[in-house]
Amino acid sequence: MSTHDPVLPEYRAQHLRDRLAREEIAELGVRVELRGPTVLVWGPVASPDCRDTVLRMAAESLHPLPWRHDLTVVSARPPDREEDLP
Repeated sequence: MSTHDPVLPEYRAQHLRDRLAREEIAELGVRVELRGPTVLVWGPVASPDCRDTVLRMAAESLHPLPWRHDLTVVSARPPDREEDLP
C-alpha cells in the first residue's frame, strides 16, 4: 500500500476531521482517534440533529473501516425549572 492509499485508517480519520471542521456543521469538539484497527469518534455535539449528521459523515468517510462512537448531546440552554437545594 502507498502512503496515500485512501483505505488507510490514518487517511480516513484525517478526512473525517477535515469534514467536521469545514462542512455544514463545524463540530470542532468532536475528536477522531485511532484505537488499534478501530476509529473512535467521540465528544460533545450541540443537538441530536448534529449527532445524526456526525454519524452520517463518519459512516461515509470511514467506510469500510471498523469504527465506534461516543457522542454526547450537550445543551447550552438555561434550565427549564428552578433547582431545589436542601
